[in-house]
Amino acid sequence: MRSWFQRRAPIVYSRLTALVLLSVPFSPLAIGQTKTPEGGQGAKATRPATRLIWQDDSDCSIRWSDLTRIPMGYDIAPQAVVGFPKLDSGKQSLVQMEGSSGLIVVGVHDNEEGVFQSGWIAMNTGVTEEEHGDHSHWSFGQPPKVTASHLGTDQGNPAHVYEYQGDIYLANDKKNGFTILPTAAMLKSPVASLARFVSGGGNHITLAVVDRKVGYATWTDRDGENKGRVDVVAIDKASRGKGYRLDMPSGGLHGATTNSGRVFFAPSDGVCWVDADVNLTSSPAKVDIHHLSLGEDPTTGKPMRTGAFANHDHFVLFATGTQDAASLCMIDAKTANPTLLKLTIPIAEGLALTTPSCVKTATGKSYAFLFSDRRGSDATESMIVVDLDPNSDGLFADAKVAKMIPVGPSKVEGHGGHHDVCFSPNRRLACITNPGDGTIWVMTLADLEIASKNQVKGTPTKILAYGG
Repeated sequence: MRSWFQRRAPIVYSRLTALVLLSVPFSPLAIGQTKTPEGGQGAKATRPATRLIWQDDSDCSIRWSDLTRIPMGYDIAPQAVVGFPKLDSGKQSLVQMEGSSGLIVVGVHDNEEGVFQSGWIAMNTGVTEEEHGDHSHWSFGQPPKVTASHLGTDQGNPAHVYEYQGDIYLANDKKNGFTILPTAAMLKSPVASLARFVSGGGNHITLAVVDRKVGYATWTDRDGENKGRVDVVAIDKASRGKGYRLDMPSGGLHGATTNSGRVFFAPSDGVCWVDADVNLTSSPAKVDIHHLSLGEDPTTGKPMRTGAFANHDHFVLFATGTQDAASLCMIDAKTANPTLLKLTIPIAEGLALTTPSCVKTATGKSYAFLFSDRRGSDATESMIVVDLDPNSDGLFADAKVAKMIPVGPSKVEGHGGHHDVCFSPNRRLACITNPGDGTIWVMTLADLEIASKNQVKGTPTKILAYGG
């Protein structure tokens, strides 16, 4: 039988421990926080939740931070990307940015039709993945750094950057073509000479690439000989020079993507799609061009259209319309006869819906995130989270708004200054940029609640996440 002291010892010990801990003065540093290089409150040296890399439009730079958990939420400590060139923010701007397998490419645009200095900059994220069967381990040992770039007067003032099948594509508008940046090769040997130019598309090019074999490159002309023109061109070197021209029923093409063996386009009236001709065995006369009307906008009286697409599983998603006609649209690309699903999301005058960003969370929920960004108004901007599949049948016919959250301001100038959102690779967190107030918010996807609001200064816009 145990003695009284043996029975009471654990209680006595725990009380003594509590008295000792209470006698230690509290300090934020006692829970592991350290000063960051820029003077903010950083996180202790624990495993990052993910690595964030974002555009800062205030000075045409790229910033980064490891996102780390702290008692009050999450911590972001902005740092500069090693080797990123000093750009002229009065004459140049960063355009779209895409990443694949640890390589990020950002386009650089100038205000002088490409004759000042435009092109692209490639960066290694510094994050590496080690696969372990059903899961991965991530290493954050190196900071992001520039590995290759091409800036000059011969790059055709790019505006759009895409990722298809693991490679990155840059649309060289003034050169009537696009550049292929092979991700795997550039990670092994980061030299600009690996980039390869292909003719196709014109003026303000949007692009879809299928199976690394064929590209569908658009012309933006609303009238004239190139109205509605799409150049179908070979991507692989063995078929160099093969291709033909398609003509959509209306011009003003701005938007292209591919999904489930189909290619989708965004002309000035509705959406058009064709079956992908991967081996270029068809001819223009034999290609069936299908048209899906989006109806007429009651505010403008014009046919409704879109400007950009997003993909989620076998669905193509996009935003259209204004005010009471604003909607999220969804097309099931794998059905025999694709039809339009539309979820109306009324917004105030002076707002416009952004292109959706989609995620399937760690718990299996499918969400689309959109923002109602200002267009010359003082209307309150919001982030709209749409539950794409409430009954989990995979069809999206029952999609509904799950949450609408007021956000910080945008800072829209031309094509830039919009809100953006990215998702951690483990699909547990969403990170949201607010360009107008220099903040990045962190949301937990399990409950769609804002976990922290972090001041990063500058004008954060496009954002990507790696590792976790």
